[in-house]
Amino acid sequence: MKIPPFVLASASPARRRLLQTVGIEPIVRPSDFDESQIELSDPAELVKTLADYKAKTVAPQFESALIMGCDSVLSMNGEIYGKPADTSEAIARWQIMQGNFGDLYTGHTLIDLQENRTLVKSQVTRVYFAQMSDKAIEAYVATGEPLKCAGAFAIEGFGSLFVEKIAGCHSNVIGLSLPLLRQMLGELGYDVTDFWQ
Repeated sequence: MKIPPFVLASASPARRRLLQTVGIEPIVRPSDFDESQIELSDPAELVKTLADYKAKTVAPQFESALIMGCDSVLSMNGEIYGKPADTSEAIARWQIMQGNFGDLYTGHTLIDLQENRTLVKSQVTRVYFAQMSDKAIEAYVATGEPLKCAGAFAIEGFGSLFVEKIAGCHSNVIGLSLPLLRQMLGELGYDVTDFWQ
């Protein structure tokens, strides 16, 4: 079996770094898919649908490739949170999150153009947030980091200071579950080591 190029249909530098960390150097091709047109109240279905659209938007640009689409949201008290629109929304959100916990959902779509097969799965990780002062919330939001991330925090950045613990897959919180990726590649007949550079 010829090993196809691995394409990441995402502009996320964190997802790219995760893949590079495990020896996969992806071709990065952001989908620029307009997420606002999809409205679903179930977070797992939402992230799977968005991941699928992102991968399918990029797929026609390639003849033979493995296309990976991902999308993440934080679900808390029945609300679904993507990236905050601005600093005031990020501050308001952290006032709800601090001292609380939420579930971080990431949808994963893998399209094998060679074999004309598509897998769509989601992974969930529970994230427990620290108690924070208003000063700490404002200082964290002022770094700009929360504005770039689903759930308004990056566990691989300053945000790690304000995450007490997680229950589940760590890399999922960064935006791509590496154990799930390994399983999905296996289902498609590949070994993750086939993609090592």
